[in-house]
Amino acid sequence: MPRGTLATPHVTTAAEAREYARSMVRQRWDTASRTAREEDVVDLLLVVSELVTNAIRHGDGLAAFEVALTPDGVRLAVHDNSDDIPDVAYGSGALPVSHHGNGYGWPLIIRLAREIVIDRRGGGGKTISVLVPLRATP
Repeated sequence: MPRGTLATPHVTTAAEAREYARSMVRQRWDTASRTAREEDVVDLLLVVSELVTNAIRHGDGLAAFEVALTPDGVRLAVHDNSDDIPDVAYGSGALPVSHHGNGYGWPLIIRLAREIVIDRRGGGGKTISVLVPLRATP
């Protein structure tokens, strides 16, 4: 586990992942002299939701979820069971022109996260890791 990674309880839903990520920010990133901006926490929760939901819906299931706190924000690692890499993973972040009920997740992830990396796992599946920046309230 990389430095700063916290042992994550078994997470099976986007709601559990969001709650865990929020609690780690509040318990471990926030300090007496620094509190994460609420709008950045909302962005974090949106990215968590999209990554975990994509793993469940398109990645043959969520294999693991990790949170690592950094001075710059939160690094997420979402492991799934599919070797397929989404076509739009390294896209521009443009939202779909017409609404088909899906296709908004990756553009949102690209717009809100940094350092997006997709690695195939040795035993099958892939890991998507991103950094979601956090800023302290003024």
